[in-house]
This record gives sequence, structure tokens and C-alpha cells, in this order.
Amino acid sequence: MKRLCFLAVAAACAGSASAAFAADPAQIERGKYLVTIGSCIDCHGHALSGSDVGFGLPGLGTFVGCNLTPDKETGIGGWTDDEIIKAFTTGVRPDGRILAPIMPWRNLSHLSQEDARAIVAYLRSLPAVKHAVPGPFGPKEVPSTLVMTIIPGGAYAKLPPPPQ
Repeated sequence: MKRLCFLAVAAACAGSASAAFAADPAQIERGKYLVTIGSCIDCHGHALSGSDVGFGLPGLGTFVGCNLTPDKETGIGGWTDDEIIKAFTTGVRPDGRILAPIMPWRNLSHLSQEDARAIVAYLRSLPAVKHAVPGPFGPKEVPSTLVMTIIPGGAYAKLPPPPQ
């Protein structure tokens, strides 16, 4: 579910703010429901305005959940509805960049068009929040955020204790 939400939120970031006003309230409510059960806030932060914590994937880098609000500078307000849907259902952003592997776009690729459009309508209904998130960070870069690292249990057990 968290992966579904993460993808849905990423896709919803692409539409224009004006689309939210034309959306049916029932469609927006359906989108809110889907984003909520998908736990999108777990990766994209409170109000879906971007996280302050990155997900570290050894060998790949650290990825921070983007701002999914309709802010045109730091969010997805400059994306079209179709670009948002493409991002959360195929893992490809409008600029051609591939979404981080933690994004559950593969799960979201099975959404109906109706549900995908509901997610976009909900994202467009959010207040625009100006919040640029850092990253992504390459595998040799030092992230400027806190990092949650995803590693196999055996590797985790061998990590040294944190400094005193």
C-alpha cells in the first residue's frame, strides 16, 4: 500500500492547479482515499510537500520523497495530468529521469484510469507548498538529510554501533 501511495502521489504532482477546481468533489475524495491507504505521506512527508528524510539504497544512492503539491517551482504544478499519471504508473518523470527504486510504480501501474485521475485530482486540490527537497544523491555523495538505509538483515546485523 505504501508503494502504491508513493507512486500515486508522484504521478499526481504533474497536473495544473486549475484542474483541481474543475474536478468533481467525489473524485477528489476518492483520490484522497487512495493516497491515504497508500501511505504516501510516509515518503512524501506531511501535507505531501516533500520529505526531510532520504531512503538510502547501497550502491544506488539516497532518494528523498518529492514535493507533490501543485507548487510550480518545487512541486508538480508544472506537470500535466498525463505526465503525473505516467510518472506513478511507469516510473518515468517528464524530464525522462527514472523514479527511485523505492517508488512503488509497478504496483500503481495496475490502477484503473479512473483511480489514477482521482489521485491527480486530489493532488491538484492540495495547497501549493514551496519546499524544495534535496537530492537525489549518488552512491558516493554525502546526503544532506537524515537517511533510512534499506539493507539485508545480515548486513544490518554486522554494522558497528553508532558513535557514543
